[in-house]
Amino acid sequence: MALRDDKVTLSHGGGGKAMRDLIEEVFTAVFEPPGMEDQAVLEAAALAEPGARLAFTTDSFVVTPIEFPGGDIGKIAVCGTVNDLAVGGAVPLWLSAAFIIEEGTEIALLRRVVASMAREAAAAGVRIVTGDTKVVGRGACDTLFVTTSGVGVIPPGRAMGAARVRPGDVAIVNGVLGDHGAAILAARGDLALSTDLQSDCAALGHLMADVLAAAPGAKAARDLTRGGLASALNEIAETAGCGIEIAEEDLPLRAEVVGVCEILGLDPLYLANEGRLVVFVPEAEAAAALSAMRARAEGAGAAVIGRAVEGHVGQVRMRTAFGGARIVDMLVGEQLPRIC
Repeated sequence: MALRDDKVTLSHGGGGKAMRDLIEEVFTAVFEPPGMEDQAVLEAAALAEPGARLAFTTDSFVVTPIEFPGGDIGKIAVCGTVNDLAVGGAVPLWLSAAFIIEEGTEIALLRRVVASMAREAAAAGVRIVTGDTKVVGRGACDTLFVTTSGVGVIPPGRAMGAARVRPGDVAIVNGVLGDHGAAILAARGDLALSTDLQSDCAALGHLMADVLAAAPGAKAARDLTRGGLASALNEIAETAGCGIEIAEEDLPLRAEVVGVCEILGLDPLYLANEGRLVVFVPEAEAAAALSAMRARAEGAGAAVIGRAVEGHVGQVRMRTAFGGARIVDMLVGEQLPRIC
């Protein structure tokens, strides 16, 4: 083992032997990319299928704390990128990963994050095929930032997008909402909250594939990250040119999440999720889609929460438990910074 340092130094980003030792022992030894070139050459039978299309996405992750109940920055990076591809109907295949590392970061922390990424990638059926590392001075970043990009293949004949949603389509979520945001808030320790909540962080590629097999007429899906369910529904309503109605009593929420939100004056509809999505399907396929979700662990708490409607175009309205109604607007500002 050539790497004997306990912490990252500026020499690990200098382009010499120290950098190569860090990359080989911490990253490539775990990810096992095909070769050590400056690019990955991608090959898959799916690419040769007539009518297949490529899907490409990128995202950066700056969560604090780096490790939290139910996950870490590496797990979020893989799951978040896989989910961005999956909700568009793509089969996720390849990821890149770039790391901005603060001088003084513990090598052991890097190893844990990288191992977490490798586990999640294997479970999701994707490969981390290329990447980059940069080391910056103390104070130039907060321990570790990760940027991942993903490439997937959309099979021939599959078309999804918010503009395809029509009145009557049913909205389904795959589980309880707000766990990630509440778990991160509690893990920061600033408010002395005692809770057993864990992040909902999960890759949803396999679940989405099952939903599309059961409900091939699915119109659109969104993963419920920053801005939560409320922001995702508003985006869909605006793009589709219709209204969306949801029912408060149908929303799957843990009592602990509701309690944390009540204490802090937050709305669980806007809390970030890292393993939750909403999908709109024709009413005739809703039961099949719901059953497909519930057959997987990451969809065990799936529920129908509402539908698209003709009225109040571009708005989301919620029927409250008291029989009234309120507008669920787009999130203004940021409830919780550095959440993912």
